[in-house]
Amino acid sequence: MSRWSRWITADVAAILVLMLLWALFFWRLLTPVIADQASIEKGDFSGQFVAFAAYQYQRFSVGEVPLWNPYNNGGLPFIGDTQAAVFYPPRLLTIALSKMAGGFSYHALELEMIAHVLLGSLLMYAFARRLTRTSAGSVPAAFIAALIFSYGGFMGSYPPLQVALLEAAIWLPLALLGLHEATQEGRFRPAWLALTAFAFGLSWLAGHPQTSFFQTYLLVAYLGYRAYEQRLGWRPFLMGTLAFGILGGGLAAVQLLPGFEYLSHTARTAMGFDAKGNGFPLQDAVQFVFPGVVSLWSPLYVGLIGLALAGIALWRQVPHSRFWGGVALFAFGLSMGAHTPLFAALYNALPGLRFFRGQERAAYLVSFGLALLAGLGAAHLASWDKLKDYQATLKIRRVLRVFAIVCAAAFGLLLVAWMGNQEAYGTILGTGAFVVLSALGAVLAIPYLLDAPDKPLRWILLGSMLALELFTVSMDRPSNYDSIPPDQQLSFQPPPLIQTALADTDQPFRVDGYRALHDNYGSLYGLADMRGISPLFLERTFALIEPNLINPLAWELFAVRYVYTDWQEMPIPSEIIASGDDRYGTVNLHRLTNPRPFALLVYNTEVIADAQAARQRLADAAFNARQTVLLEQPPTTPPGSPSADDHAEVTQFAPETFTIAVNAAGNAILSIATPYYPGWTAELDGKPAPILRAYSALSAVEVPAGQHTLIFRYDPLSYRAGALISLACWIGLGAFGIVQFIRSRNRHARR
Repeated sequence: MSRWSRWITADVAAILVLMLLWALFFWRLLTPVIADQASIEKGDFSGQFVAFAAYQYQRFSVGEVPLWNPYNNGGLPFIGDTQAAVFYPPRLLTIALSKMAGGFSYHALELEMIAHVLLGSLLMYAFARRLTRTSAGSVPAAFIAALIFSYGGFMGSYPPLQVALLEAAIWLPLALLGLHEATQEGRFRPAWLALTAFAFGLSWLAGHPQTSFFQTYLLVAYLGYRAYEQRLGWRPFLMGTLAFGILGGGLAAVQLLPGFEYLSHTARTAMGFDAKGNGFPLQDAVQFVFPGVVSLWSPLYVGLIGLALAGIALWRQVPHSRFWGGVALFAFGLSMGAHTPLFAALYNALPGLRFFRGQERAAYLVSFGLALLAGLGAAHLASWDKLKDYQATLKIRRVLRVFAIVCAAAFGLLLVAWMGNQEAYGTILGTGAFVVLSALGAVLAIPYLLDAPDKPLRWILLGSMLALELFTVSMDRPSNYDSIPPDQQLSFQPPPLIQTALADTDQPFRVDGYRALHDNYGSLYGLADMRGISPLFLERTFALIEPNLINPLAWELFAVRYVYTDWQEMPIPSEIIASGDDRYGTVNLHRLTNPRPFALLVYNTEVIADAQAARQRLADAAFNARQTVLLEQPPTTPPGSPSADDHAEVTQFAPETFTIAVNAAGNAILSIATPYYPGWTAELDGKPAPILRAYSALSAVEVPAGQHTLIFRYDPLSYRAGALISLACWIGLGAFGIVQFIRSRNRHARR
């Protein structure tokens, strides 16, 4: 058998094992045996991502593009909420397959999530394999790197619950592979940057900008490192950065442009350093070794064998180890947030960092860097000569033994503490025992490998022990998985309390769904909720809605007709029309006695340009928001007087367009309970009509006396421009790929 054939055979075997391990890790999500099935725990996965994905499905499956979502946050630009991932290709595939299967389901998004874990594993294998291709241990090294990246503490913690984060993260190895090939053998090969741009664009489309932000800086740093290492000079670095950045950004422009527009109007912009400096507490560093002793998850854990291999790579100064060690160290410092001075320095120096909170998510790059370091360390051990490297072998044995002794001593202290307080130290004691066993495994497995690194069985033993470590910590965690089938996790049929409100066909109206409806389930059931849990909330609507759980002012302004609450009596007249239970206990459904209509003719105006001053005026008990509309600028024509025949009726309503029939006795202001936001246009009797900002956050239009038809449409320029850019970039990338494929086949044919 030729050397090439042996490599192919080894690669096929490694990939098959990775696939088998993936099936084992997620077997409870894949098994057809109902009694054994598990599902992703409720939380962000269900309340945010399933709800929004279901809304995507509902709209796309009938041929509509979901640009606006009227069902949460009082209305929001769905295309601008990046976590919705409206045009992410794998999500579109999930929607298409769900349509063929008969409908979208909880399990459909679970399958999308675990498919990304497998894809990330294979992409990491490919990149690590390329990075170590000159080593005799390239295959096991790539296998180890892929194993740690896919099933280490980071991927086994919150990413499965925050699908957008996981799906944005897995494209990094492919993007790095493109950069590596573009700077190979001392020459610049820009055609490979198309691969980087493809992965880069998909990451941004996946819907977690913070993860893609981390990726962006890492890709720039890696290209700079490769340009320096290969002595390419600064021009390929600059040209390459611009090339993959512009093309990749163009691929994602259909979401990026609306996303940037939305971000500038959200409550996130009001957050300062204190709100964005949260990160790991310093004590979380112990979770490199002792998983789960500080927090619910252990995103820094890569296994003790993985940690040892990474340490060997750094100690022996294996090629590329300094770069990836620097990445892991830098990202670890960033993950601490404001607990270290590094974040303060970067906050003011690193463009874009001030947009994000939750700096602990930089653990993504810590895990990635350590996974590659472990792979590099494993590749180095494959060529180990125990006679030539005798002293080094002794040092490795000595360090591993000392480490195991330290772990055993720590376990002994925990055991003593447990004897004094079993309730407080019971769970930590189990972790201590696991760490001691893992340390002993490293003491046995790594020196055993060093004795004969050319024997495949010893590599199989090392990989098996590493998988055992990682799976023990991350597999089937109660924080992530619930032991019930996915169809029992969340009903796609509205519960009785929700169905009661949906039975009201006099649309449109909103509800206050803080109780009973919860999360973003307004999008799931098609019930317009003034609340929601999307992290991006329009700043001015947020300021009106969120300060109070019982909020009659917000009910008035946002045309709320039903309120879910445990209160028996409300501060304004209402009637309890149904009762039931939710996750917090008993809940009542109140129907407000005199709810404000969605569209309302108002004849009195006050002009207050400042949003804060407008909110203070609204809070004045003497102010009547139904009789007087607050505007930022005076109307062009003074309003007249009302009459009994006045009416404004919504005759057609859809998320991106609605029609209002108006009959006004005199000039009036039509107050509309929809957020004031760029991209909305109004036509009065077929002619453009300016939209005014009312009550600091909502919309209004001047209407003259008489009968009129007003049409509101949401068709933002940011979406149209982004769609054209993305379409051109995808067509260009596809054509370029076809040309490169034909050229490659022709070259092989000539050989």
